[in-house]
Amino acid sequence: MKNKSQIQVPKEIFENCPSCNRILLKKELQENFKICTKCGYIFRMSCYERIEMLADKGTFREFFKNYTSENILNFPEYTEKLEETKKKTNLNEACVCGICKIGGIKTFLSVLDFNFLGGSMGSVVGEKIALSFEKAKSLKIPVVIVSASGGARMQEGIISLMQMAKTSAACAEFKKTNLPYISVLTDPTTGGVSASFAMLGDIIIAETKALIGFAGPRVIEQTIKQKLPEGFQSAEFLLEHGFVDIVVQRKDLKNVIFNILKLCLNNIQNKKRKSKEKI
Repeated sequence: MKNKSQIQVPKEIFENCPSCNRILLKKELQENFKICTKCGYIFRMSCYERIEMLADKGTFREFFKNYTSENILNFPEYTEKLEETKKKTNLNEACVCGICKIGGIKTFLSVLDFNFLGGSMGSVVGEKIALSFEKAKSLKIPVVIVSASGGARMQEGIISLMQMAKTSAACAEFKKTNLPYISVLTDPTTGGVSASFAMLGDIIIAETKALIGFAGPRVIEQTIKQKLPEGFQSAEFLLEHGFVDIVVQRKDLKNVIFNILKLCLNNIQNKKRKSKEKI
């Protein structure tokens, strides 16, 4: 008879919680927004899981799907790593963009996927984010971006760092429309992504317990030779110190985004109506 350590758990049906080590039914886990029903551990979500959670059913239409990165700098093993990651994740890049409806409100939704090279921002991710703002501006619809990233992609060097300025400039142009841009920060949102478009939202939402910052806490501790405060760089810590507007539980995220979009768009309509009345 096999002991517990020898029992093989079918990965297609069950998921092991890394926090409490409980064996969970995948179906049950999905129904609970990928949060452990035993200990509350928050699993990371893929971009398409996020889209399914946020977009009204059957409304998401993807844009820029075939954009793929190239090894411009001939970085060792980068080409092979890209191909391996594409097969593993079934994605062309770390960002998926498209138009959808959120509670009936037409929105441009872009989502980063940490499973694709840590959600890192290279030339293609930067291009897709910039195009998201441009497309939304031309269609006169709001933007929602869900970030999950380790930062700039080191294999693309200065080209990846340029995307910080590029995405920030595209965001600034979009904001001239006065349409809302909601930035959603999930675990983790760090590096060049946190230092650019992710922190430029009109409303910045953080998911509970998400790690948010520039450099990681271990790097900071090693640099300043000091112990960091309890919960440093957590979503709750950032809310307390004024870096984010609201911390939201995953199950409430769609409803909160919808209410913010509705409030912002109603406000724009009211201003337009008052302006016409004055004329």
